[in-house]
Amino acid sequence: MTDTKPGRAHVIAGGFPPGQPAGHDHDHARLTLLGLLAERHIGASVANDFSDVEKWLKVSKLLITYVAGPYPDDSQCVALRSWLEAGGHWLALHGTSGGRAQKVEGVRPRRTVRTAHHALLGSFFLTHPPQRRFHVDVADAGHPVTQGLGGGFEVEDEPYFIELQDPTGTRVLLIAAYGPEAAAPEIGVLYGADTSLMADGKTRVIGYTRAVGAGGVTYFALGHCHDASSRVARPGDTVPATFRGPWETEGFLRLLRNAIAFGLGL
Repeated sequence: MTDTKPGRAHVIAGGFPPGQPAGHDHDHARLTLLGLLAERHIGASVANDFSDVEKWLKVSKLLITYVAGPYPDDSQCVALRSWLEAGGHWLALHGTSGGRAQKVEGVRPRRTVRTAHHALLGSFFLTHPPQRRFHVDVADAGHPVTQGLGGGFEVEDEPYFIELQDPTGTRVLLIAAYGPEAAAPEIGVLYGADTSLMADGKTRVIGYTRAVGAGGVTYFALGHCHDASSRVARPGDTVPATFRGPWETEGFLRLLRNAIAFGLGL
């Protein structure tokens, strides 16, 4: 059985190719996450990708990932699953539901390629319209991760469209109705259909938790941030050069604190 030491975390934050930001300020996310762990005196190791993840899982109880491009390969997923089943917990943020992407003729966005890590994570990133302000609704007020949030909170972020990979085994924590103006007309070309929509045809899952053996996974689609060096500018873009959005929103920070405590069994 994998040894899961209580009170230790491993944080992976980075882009692809190695050393590139891939449109995100990983340093800001990394420092904030380490600060939240330090609040509880939780020791942590750090990495930019999953290349040596097996070494750190052996001495960690909690894995936190904030990535734009890096994803675990098949053998690393085997190690991750074994670790989760033995009691480890994976707190996955934002671009962790992405991964390898391929060009599609006729549209600018790339199509995410399904790999083994999506099945393990429990979600698959489809696309996102331009960032905007929206309301995050708490779908499960009885879970430890959503305590202190009331009915939800307002945030400016990228409105992620994600497809659940195991709906029946997933406990939905957060949802959002982005509104008709947050449309992704290219989704039909990319995937054939918008499989991120819930049964009501207007809301999408943006936070959940699921058990994997004695451990589990918690994922939040929230968390975009960039600075002037990592920002990807587009024609007509009015997004500021430095954006911290959710990382300056008390509701999101509360979520992270709750999820860290939940993942560590505190």
